[in-house]
Amino acid sequence: MDRREFIGIGVAAGALVAAQPARAQSPAPGERAARSQKTFAAPGQVAVVTPNGSTLPWRRSGNVKVGHLIAQEVEHEFAPGLEATCWGYNGGTPGPTIEAVEGDRVRMYVTNRLPEATTVHWHGVLVPSGMDGVGGLTQRPIAPGETFKYEFTFNRAGTYMYHPHYDEMTQMALGMMGMIVVHPRAPRGPRVDRDFALMTHEWKIRPGMRRPDPNEMSDFNVLTFNSKSFPATEPLVVGRGERVRIRFGNLSAMDHHPIHMHGYYAMVTATDGGAIPPAAQVPETTVLVPVGTTRTVEFVADEPGDWAMHCHMTHHIMTQMGHGIPVMVGADHRRIDRSMHGVVPGYMTMGHDGMGAMAKMNMAMPRNSLPMRATKGPHGSIDMGGMFTIIKVRDNPDTEDGSGWYQAPPGTQADVASAAELQADGIDPNA
Repeated sequence: MDRREFIGIGVAAGALVAAQPARAQSPAPGERAARSQKTFAAPGQVAVVTPNGSTLPWRRSGNVKVGHLIAQEVEHEFAPGLEATCWGYNGGTPGPTIEAVEGDRVRMYVTNRLPEATTVHWHGVLVPSGMDGVGGLTQRPIAPGETFKYEFTFNRAGTYMYHPHYDEMTQMALGMMGMIVVHPRAPRGPRVDRDFALMTHEWKIRPGMRRPDPNEMSDFNVLTFNSKSFPATEPLVVGRGERVRIRFGNLSAMDHHPIHMHGYYAMVTATDGGAIPPAAQVPETTVLVPVGTTRTVEFVADEPGDWAMHCHMTHHIMTQMGHGIPVMVGADHRRIDRSMHGVVPGYMTMGHDGMGAMAKMNMAMPRNSLPMRATKGPHGSIDMGGMFTIIKVRDNPDTEDGSGWYQAPPGTQADVASAAELQADGIDPNA
């Protein structure tokens, strides 16, 4: 690990302190399947599930749906061993998914419990100028302690996002964002059985620190789906033969995310600009989600198994990895180790045989850090983290809580080749 990562540990967090941080809450594991089976207000729609997240509750006032967002400081766990003081909505980051139906009139109250002003911009939603949420341009910023009212109609179905448009660099870097899903009033296209919303994001959290760094521009070291890093990312449990929709949003500061699905290709059916006509839809195994956009994909889960889904930027599936170190692969480290043992007993040069083995080593780490920790899988250590999750395709998905592993039928799993198999196929491993 780059020793520069440790510089500044113990430095005071500064003035970014709110009165009482809230603790982010995740749904209980058993809630996932039940929620995914609910039909929404529009006929033929299933409710969206936000893994590790929640959905904004509505109240009725005449013909208007009324919602309430509270901007506040939250204590958030990215994965066991790594927590940070973030900013979010309604006790969490990302904020609750706002789910509505095309044509709904909504009234959104926004209460500011932050130490500075804020606004809410409804990213991709076409609203009157005065409701667009750009501080200083379309409205006065919401001062600490104030509650503002936004009111508009969702005139277009689609997948959108919300975030501040005041001190965006700080507030979004600290976690203030959320997804918006507007269902069509009349169902369009094939009916889906599961509908998921995943917000991609990137953070800079130095080992031992308690606050994400909003000034970072390039070296992000915590990558997340819905503000969780694997193994804390909740798996997407779906049924064999079901049609699945996944809505990706990206409000990262600087990076696009090529999200790769194992085992399947998916049709890209929509962007935040709207639905893509069937004739123009493109099949992809990797869908690029640029900064500030959403992408919606659909596929039929016809092959059972545990299938990885992750960002294909390789540093985005690691957590708090130090990058300012020399290339050590292939280096003869024995003299270095002998010299260092007199100063640091048990010293071990890292990276000379590659980095995969590091995931298995139980080395001492700084408090509140999560660098290169492996997750126990059914066949050994899974040495990936960060923006990584698992699609679990099952015959009986509603009985699954997501914690079990797929058991491959005999003859369908890679394993060591026998001498007889090598000989029969004319393969000489020593050639």
